[in-house]
Amino acid sequence: MTALLRGARIVNPRQQLAAFFAAFIALFAVLLGSTSAAAAPLAHQNNAPGSVAVVTSTANGKTYVIGTDTTFAPFEFRDTSGEMTGIDMDLIRAIGKDQGFNVEIRSLGFNAALQALSSNQVDGVIAGMSITDERKKIYDFSEPYFESGVQMAVAANDDTIKSYEDLKGKTVVAKTGAEGETFAKSIADKYGFTVQSLDQSATMYESVKSGNAVAVFDDYPVLAYGIAQGNGLKTVTDKEAGGSYGFAVNKGKNPELLAAFNDGLAKLKANGEYQKILDSYLAAPKNTSSGSFIDLLGTALPALMKGLGNTLLVTAISFVFAMILGLIFGFMKVSNNIVLRGIATTFVNIFRGTPLLVWAFFFYFGIPQITGQPINIWVAGVLTLALNSGAYVAEIVRGGIQSVDPGQLEAARSLGLGYGKSMQRVVVPQAFKIMTPSLINQLIIMLKDSSLLLAIGFTELLYQAQQIYAANFRVTEVLIIVAVIYFIAIFLLTKLANYADRKFNR
Repeated sequence: MTALLRGARIVNPRQQLAAFFAAFIALFAVLLGSTSAAAAPLAHQNNAPGSVAVVTSTANGKTYVIGTDTTFAPFEFRDTSGEMTGIDMDLIRAIGKDQGFNVEIRSLGFNAALQALSSNQVDGVIAGMSITDERKKIYDFSEPYFESGVQMAVAANDDTIKSYEDLKGKTVVAKTGAEGETFAKSIADKYGFTVQSLDQSATMYESVKSGNAVAVFDDYPVLAYGIAQGNGLKTVTDKEAGGSYGFAVNKGKNPELLAAFNDGLAKLKANGEYQKILDSYLAAPKNTSSGSFIDLLGTALPALMKGLGNTLLVTAISFVFAMILGLIFGFMKVSNNIVLRGIATTFVNIFRGTPLLVWAFFFYFGIPQITGQPINIWVAGVLTLALNSGAYVAEIVRGGIQSVDPGQLEAARSLGLGYGKSMQRVVVPQAFKIMTPSLINQLIIMLKDSSLLLAIGFTELLYQAQQIYAANFRVTEVLIIVAVIYFIAIFLLTKLANYADRKFNR
């Protein structure tokens, strides 16, 4: 704050312009300079002793970052301890062990995982991904590791939908980018129904149970697993012939990883471990949705508290940077220098006039494609929240300063105080009292906006909730718990901020 106020003493426009530019460049150097150090390396060498027996694959000894979906049980989901599990997870870990390479799993969501692969944020993707001709143009696929198929399911108490003919004039749901969506759209015109695409299996099932859609098209093992968990649906059609699932890498990249996957898959099939993995999830799936609300609370709370911790931390860090940006651009907006005002206005218009989610995707997926360097998800999250909120804080600062009676500045100058001292000792203290309620409100908005970071796989509170209900399908109960946690956190934060306001602004 002191450094910024000192800047108010600069009366010469050139000195003022140079000072603001220096502060602006220094701030972004801090934000972006940590990227390469913080980002997890892709496919780095791991020479730790005691590794698996030497194999012919050049993937031996390396660590690969693998992207996956977040809510696609039984292929990938989180168990009660919060660990990623499922057919795909067990398979890639078993192959890595057999071939001597390590894997770092990043649970991102299906679409986000593909974007992360395209931007080289991950080395490969395993996420129940169907091998198609279109995808082969972009990715190199392994040998198929699962032969899938599509089924249609309706609410368990619905006896009106028994075949595709009963769908005429109605809406069905399918998962974005999945085989079920492709199949549903291929027959939609023939049977006269509308397809709505959603991102998560649990969301699709809730849509059917709530009556917003009459049926869901999904991969048959996913439907079977969900029904075994008591998701409230039933299948009403036979399995349609489907495609094959494959492990994917970027075209022409990581050929040694692809070769190791194929070699390991062949060995697992030969020694029977592959079938054991499938049977553990498909033959007799364990029911994880039973138990009382208290039982659910006990199992879910540790993961939700971890998510809350990340939410509060990313909000706190982002708010500090947002305040710095807001003060810089706020003072620039009330400057007499037209260039400074123009820069500040452009900044505010860009980040206040574009959706926050667009910037989250740009920083985490777009910049790596432009620069060729991965960005740590924390850096991407802080940049997203800080720049968005910084634009709003800049307007709060501008409004606060302009709300102070101009006579205050004139009176201070008439007493012999310079412009800088007048701003520092007379105008800014009054402006800060005016700004405080709006700044507290912006902090609360930022905390809630942090939930949007789940789209890039940031493990905040709502992301953790999705992981939980993706496995047990108790969506309503989990979301009620999350709502209560958010309410308590925001209530306490508001009380703390109001206490600080009374203490420092009395």
